[in-house]
Amino acid sequence: MTVANNLAQIQETIKKACSSSGRDPENVTIISVTKYVSLEKTKEAIEAGIHHIGENRLEGALEKWEAFQGQAGFHFIGSLQSKKVKHLVGKYDYYHSLDRLSLAKELQKRCPENQKLQCFVQVNVSGEASKAGLAPEETIDFIKQLKNYPAIQVIGLMTMAPFKEDPEDTRPVFRRLRHLRDKIRELRLEHAPCNELSMGMSNDFHVAVEEGATYIRLGSTLVGRE
Repeated sequence: MTVANNLAQIQETIKKACSSSGRDPENVTIISVTKYVSLEKTKEAIEAGIHHIGENRLEGALEKWEAFQGQAGFHFIGSLQSKKVKHLVGKYDYYHSLDRLSLAKELQKRCPENQKLQCFVQVNVSGEASKAGLAPEETIDFIKQLKNYPAIQVIGLMTMAPFKEDPEDTRPVFRRLRHLRDKIRELRLEHAPCNELSMGMSNDFHVAVEEGATYIRLGSTLVGRE
């Protein structure tokens, strides 16, 4: 199957999920996670109509940006080490894993003057020790503290759900993140409009969309593995 064919099937699934939940498919953005595929496959994704590329390793992130800068928006997903920030700020458009003040400090330090960094705060909703992110009960206080870092704009929350054989089992994780997002949005914080939800991957994205995902991160189901 080509990326274009995969994308068509994914878009149909999104339409069905939106129909069942009263949403507009136009409000769901697909991020193509390309960490396991080549530059050629990434190019195929862009040519198929994908406008957002996601990476979580520095080497791959820089390689994809150098090859396709200006052709897509770039998202750094997964855990972001502070020492990597200097290589990515000014290149990547979105950061999906802000979960500590030391990282916020480094992002602030490296951000060009008068620019804003579009950040998602990562929340470990499931509580799994293997996953990064803040505990849900810590998240609001953390976001309030980010007011001290004017380069950072908290556009939303991100989570990684546990892998489940039945994707329906991930629904409580996505729903809890949405409820938390709604609480933060109600605070009307200038530095944290928090309108977005980055959640859902290849195995469970239809459930995430039903629960309000605005960005879904798709790898194998879209571009496969090489």
